[in-house]
Amino acid sequence: MHLTDQHAWTNRWRRYHPAEKLLLAGGLLLLSITLPPLTTAPVVLLVVWLATVIGAGIPAAALARFIAVPSAFLLTSVPFLVLSVSSSQGIAFSPSGLETALRVVARSLAAISSMAFLTLTTPVIAWTPLLRRLGVPQAIVEIMLLIYRLIFVFAEQAVTASQAQAARLGYDGIRRSLHSLGLLVASLLERSLARMRRLEIGLAARNFDGELRVLQPTYALSLWRLALIGSTLLAVAAVSLLGNQLLAKAMT
Repeated sequence: MHLTDQHAWTNRWRRYHPAEKLLLAGGLLLLSITLPPLTTAPVVLLVVWLATVIGAGIPAAALARFIAVPSAFLLTSVPFLVLSVSSSQGIAFSPSGLETALRVVARSLAAISSMAFLTLTTPVIAWTPLLRRLGVPQAIVEIMLLIYRLIFVFAEQAVTASQAQAARLGYDGIRRSLHSLGLLVASLLERSLARMRRLEIGLAARNFDGELRVLQPTYALSLWRLALIGSTLLAVAAVSLLGNQLLAKAMT
């Protein structure tokens, strides 16, 4: 089992209704997008940490690893925002670009952390009945589940193949590393197509009619949890707006 799925299936909030966690994550995401990012992002990160680590019992290291991967791609765009290019000065530091970079990074980190909470606390299979009630077409739900499964199959094959190549000194030197990487990509494409073909044959042998039927646990909405989530979102909005006013006064 992938580590993300393991946390989603074993955390303390596993039995809570998916709509409750969706309300919290979606509310935090909406606040991250609409409110001032410099004062909203720290509060959102704090709420996500409390909910994920203290509430759901997921290790803080797992949350940090989940956020670190997209954050690494995010940070690569910072130099392009901080530096400005002009015909007179060439490449120069831009104070307005620095402010823009801080806002983009803060807003993006808050949004990423909100989605990290939702992913680490709720298994993908738990979204199936909720998506159907929301009117999402059955074909889209089934494709989503199949793609989610194939992503981990593809990742597992990539790790296994790269470890085998490393054990044979396949990454000893730049030239050999590039050659091994090319062989790895080619073999992964072939293996993935073969794996998907076997999956298609297996589904056909089981009379697949367009719907993957799985056992679904029953969830019950909790009024007090909904009230707590609503109060938390209102508190985040209030603290963010108040902090933005104090920050504006301090800068004037």
